[in-house]
Amino acid sequence: MSLLLMLTICLLPGDKQPAWPSFLGQGATQIDPATVPTQWTPTQNIAWKTKLTGKGQSSPVIYGDLVFVTAIEGTMKDHCHVIALKLSDGSVAWDLKLDPFQPVRSNYFQSRSAPTPVVDENAVYCFFETGNLVAVSHTGEQLWQRSLTDDYGAFESTIGLASSPLQLNDSIVLLIDHEGPSYLLAVDKKSGETKWKTDRDSRTSYSSPSLVPVGDSQHIVCSSSGSVEGYSPETGELLWTLSDEVGGNRATTPVAVGNGRFVMAASPGMHNENEGEARRTNGIVTIEKTAEGFAAKVLWRTEEAMPAFNTPTVHDGLAYWVNKAGVVFCYNAETGEKHYSKRIGQGCWATPVAIGDRLYVFGKDGLTTVLATGPEYKLISENQLWDPNEVPSESMSRNRAAGRDENSAGGHSEEHGKKGASGTEKGDSTTEAPSGSPVRPVSATDEAAAKKDAGTAGPQQDGGERRGPPGGRPGAGGPPAGGGRPGAPGAGGNYDAQTMAQGENRFADPVQYGVAIVNGNIVIRTGEMVYCVRSK
Repeated sequence: MSLLLMLTICLLPGDKQPAWPSFLGQGATQIDPATVPTQWTPTQNIAWKTKLTGKGQSSPVIYGDLVFVTAIEGTMKDHCHVIALKLSDGSVAWDLKLDPFQPVRSNYFQSRSAPTPVVDENAVYCFFETGNLVAVSHTGEQLWQRSLTDDYGAFESTIGLASSPLQLNDSIVLLIDHEGPSYLLAVDKKSGETKWKTDRDSRTSYSSPSLVPVGDSQHIVCSSSGSVEGYSPETGELLWTLSDEVGGNRATTPVAVGNGRFVMAASPGMHNENEGEARRTNGIVTIEKTAEGFAAKVLWRTEEAMPAFNTPTVHDGLAYWVNKAGVVFCYNAETGEKHYSKRIGQGCWATPVAIGDRLYVFGKDGLTTVLATGPEYKLISENQLWDPNEVPSESMSRNRAAGRDENSAGGHSEEHGKKGASGTEKGDSTTEAPSGSPVRPVSATDEAAAKKDAGTAGPQQDGGERRGPPGGRPGAGGPPAGGGRPGAPGAGGNYDAQTMAQGENRFADPVQYGVAIVNGNIVIRTGEMVYCVRSK
């Protein structure tokens, strides 16, 4: 069973509106796989594309005929935007502009409107790294707003905040982990008032909380910088902690994969600085009832599969990891037995989505690879969203404006050409991609590269021999050394211009940051652009 079917916690009974209401599709309505496209190009099956006011890294969410996105505008994050687009044609239904409570410099090394909003039948609820927490009606009316920085102190973060809200029936839950006082917060949807607040150790993290069913109850699970914790949704009480040999878990979300089970993952970092910790923090965790309460333990782990910012996907008894080199790993979700590891065209930051018998891997640089689900690797199609010759990267545009060479550090090396059109643009939504859509065969070179990137280690049962570089848990109670988003400034560390120049090409837009899917439509956010892929 996929996360789309497992995490149906948000929608009211009998709600018929098509919805992808939160980060990673938690609470999404059922999707008919036959309606979801498998083939597209920059000129075929693109129903529309819309340029937004400002930039952002959050995923879109959908409710009915509206697509909701957030954005940040200005060099000092001078304005926060909540924007509604019409799913039918991409036109802007409304754009609510807010002043930031904590304006900070905007750049693509730090989060820029990274938290994904949540939406229900009454409102869309948005959190910005500037401290703004706001509820907006479906017609664009501000219902309430509050400043978390005024209430609980300024955010102290060299990497920004990116944790997306978790939606419950009558409240939203926010994980605020940063170098300052950190906390988990539940807010009433109708009033915006605090329902409960639980203090946490200071730490650096981009991870979002998730809801995991445990018996007849549910736990809020937070995986963040050296530990994983479970909390009561009703009171915020800490129920259990998993901290033994956990580290590098600063970006991925702990997604439920069954009753009392969730997937745990960690990234090695842009320069593999967290590899030792991350090798021991990828696998399936189970939550058990004990005489003292609850306890979590690792069911199985793999020391070879480590994602970037994306979360592993579990579907029909199989678990899929995609690492930053673009190698897909497939495991038996129950035992950890590896079925295959194969390199695809690109690594991804967005979490892959499983629908029916297909797995969609949204590559960072615009290439979406569609694979057949199952224990054997089978490539269905590869689909490029934008033309690299017409859509330059953000850093490439800056190089040009400064008169620097296009191949200087900071640009996507293949992305040259003219700037793309702005505004809403209708595509050819009535033309099916040709039956011979671009499908790149896996070559012997790819096989060799995949083996090199994959390594030789297999799944590790808890309690067995540990392999890989040594590494410990960052010290609790204070900001861990380094860490955070790979390639971004670590806590308390210096981040020089040379390092920034080397990493610019990894973080400059356009990037496929996130997606939302309902019957017949795939909506993709790439920074300042939103695309809708739709078959005939």
